[in-house]
Amino acid sequence: GWTWQLPPGFPVPPVPADNPMSAAKVELGRRLFYDRRLSADGSYACATCHRQELAFTDGRARAVGVTGELHPRSAMSLANVAYNVTLTWADPTLKRLEDQALVPMMSRSPVELGLRGREAEALAGLRAVADYRRRFAAAFPGPRDPFTIANLTRALAAFERTLISGRSPFDRLLYDDRRDALSAAARRGMELFFSPRLGCSRCHGGFNLSAPVAVAGLPPPRPVFHNTGLYNLRDAAGRPGAYPPDNPGLLAHTGKRRDAGRFRAPTLRNVALTAPYMHDGSIATLEEVIDHYAAGGRAVASGPYAGRGRDNPYKSPLVAGFAVTARERRALVAFLHSLTDEAFVRDRRLADPFVSEATVPAAAGAVP
Repeated sequence: GWTWQLPPGFPVPPVPADNPMSAAKVELGRRLFYDRRLSADGSYACATCHRQELAFTDGRARAVGVTGELHPRSAMSLANVAYNVTLTWADPTLKRLEDQALVPMMSRSPVELGLRGREAEALAGLRAVADYRRRFAAAFPGPRDPFTIANLTRALAAFERTLISGRSPFDRLLYDDRRDALSAAARRGMELFFSPRLGCSRCHGGFNLSAPVAVAGLPPPRPVFHNTGLYNLRDAAGRPGAYPPDNPGLLAHTGKRRDAGRFRAPTLRNVALTAPYMHDGSIATLEEVIDHYAAGGRAVASGPYAGRGRDNPYKSPLVAGFAVTARERRALVAFLHSLTDEAFVRDRRLADPFVSEATVPAAAGAVP
């Protein structure tokens, strides 16, 4: 059995019927998440690109795989990933964590963990460990040999569903009525963030400050993707509206020109820890992100990506631009910092189990 311990205001996330939650499965998944045996040369783990202290991102503009190959996109935060309607930046078909776990393991373009063709070797390495033999049997009782790639991804997915973040200063103000949780500047920034003038919450709304979310017992909402005017290139036919060829957005899956540059709006929870920003890490700071949206699209002055994103014909009408003073800009940044959940990034229950817990500070009141 499993009992969710959720922050105030958080609904129960959906769990697929073929992979029910259990404490044994979650703890197995935690170990697998941090285990470097799940890479081609034993140097990488899931946690290499998803570090707890960075809200399960990696601090890079673009992720780097086990062979040193550069990924075209930034590693997304796994905070509250259980609620995502779709996974990754722009794949409308990838909806289950169990399926998503196969992507970094098996991908060849780019190579991430590099396990394709080495599945039997990796499973044999896990099977040779007595602790894993006990844990796989406890998590998946019944089959004679529970060491399968399917069970491995089920355990990883179960652990990832416990990466729930909802105890930031913003939450303490909102749900605990702690009036002192936010500074005066952060409160001004909060008012601006939710104001019609700036409209930030139209794309980053709800309890997760993100795109639409999935909730247990309800049909999943339609996924939403946005073109924010980050680029405005010419395609091979000389038409405007294109994005860099290694990052075309939703277009890669639909083949429709109007989907060029459309990506999912990620959660803003812990956003101060997850720089650099955007799908390709091309904006370094929160201040620059605000400038991008205030301008209604980014202007790239020179180089291969030169163009006025504001004029992109496929840009979302929600990204219309707004006037913001220097004081308001500082207030917005202060509010975004108030979304950092210190308990989440210090919670021992989510930390590397292969490192002595004595080296990991406890987080008072942490909620998985």
